[in-house]
Amino acid sequence: MADDDSGGFASPPFKAEDVLRQLQRSLRDLKLTERGPGFEWHGKRVLELRVDGEVIRARLARKLALSPEWDALVLKTNADSRKLLDEVKKRLARWDREA
Repeated sequence: MADDDSGGFASPPFKAEDVLRQLQRSLRDLKLTERGPGFEWHGKRVLELRVDGEVIRARLARKLALSPEWDALVLKTNADSRKLLDEVKKRLARWDREA
């Protein structure tokens, strides 16, 4: 029996460019509007993504505002990208309730 936590399966390699394209597609499916390196919701910038070497750097708005405060995130694994999508969904639901 192997002494690793992956259950005997290797995680797929993290390819930042490919993951960025998948994230962009998923974010458009959430009805976010893509503008340059970022995404807007109801005309307000809520997320920015950029590839930096082998990672993706993300900035996610804490509150829906014209000049938001940002949470900075670094995506290094496919699991990080799934966590980002989950967090975006939570914030969109919260912002929708507050609107």
